[in-house]
Amino acid sequence: MAKRQNISKAIVVGKALAAATLKRRAQAIEKRRRVLAKAKLKVEPTKRVLAKAPVTHASMGVLIAEGDSWFDYPFHDILSDLEDSYGFDVESAAHRGDTVEDMAYSDGQLDDFSRRVEKVLRMGVEPRAILLSGGGNDVAGDEFAILLNYATSSYPGLNDSIVTGVIDQRLREAYVTILSAITAICKHHLGHPVPIVVHGYDYPVPDGRGFAGGWGPLPGPWLEPGFRRKGYSEINRRKQICVELIDRFDTMLAGLAGKPPFGHVRFLNLRGTLSTGSTYKTWWANELHPTQKGFDAVTKKFAAIL
Repeated sequence: MAKRQNISKAIVVGKALAAATLKRRAQAIEKRRRVLAKAKLKVEPTKRVLAKAPVTHASMGVLIAEGDSWFDYPFHDILSDLEDSYGFDVESAAHRGDTVEDMAYSDGQLDDFSRRVEKVLRMGVEPRAILLSGGGNDVAGDEFAILLNYATSSYPGLNDSIVTGVIDQRLREAYVTILSAITAICKHHLGHPVPIVVHGYDYPVPDGRGFAGGWGPLPGPWLEPGFRRKGYSEINRRKQICVELIDRFDTMLAGLAGKPPFGHVRFLNLRGTLSTGSTYKTWWANELHPTQKGFDAVTKKFAAIL
């Protein structure tokens, strides 16, 4: 009963945040309209900028994305691969390092998302789908160690009550909130919901590798320090705990997708896509992010569900 009440409250919060966002965006749209009405615009035919790069307007559809570093990673990520390898056009409001709570409760995030929807509609195109990525930054990094009991304690491994509080309460409510807000914004602009794809993560290898080695100011590692602090030195035990954590997160997220009021939401299961065996470094660039080969494999599954 308490869980249903929390979900109902999160839906109400999401709709309220969407309403506040749409009010701000209506003011911005009116400001833009006045500026364009006063401007003396001369419409010219589109010119080909590069003779050796013919322009094509063919597309598999327009996607709007909100998310974290799996959507916004240097040199290669899921969104760039969807454009370059699968022919989609992507409007992205994703920012590496963002948490699901940032996306759900920060006014600026929802404003940016709504702006992307408006931009697509001005082109006379309806989005084919919304892509939503998030959750890794809510549990990795400085916060990770709190999820663990000490290895020498009476109950080693994940602290079930804390994991329940973080994943099954905080993250679940944040996801319900942002899904409700995104749905309300799309309904306002289009009169109906747009399909939303959410995804889990694959099982990481907590070996202490950060971005480009994680030296100095570079990000990472995100998992190994917490394991080391709580006394877990054996890599296979660390990997086992990560499997349990990812399974908990995916179970939570899969439990929302396709269920009222989120019948338009699809869950993409990415577990088992990237190897954690002896060749894992060809799949994982560091503790949290795939290599180009890994991103290619993940994007293939996105393209299939789309």
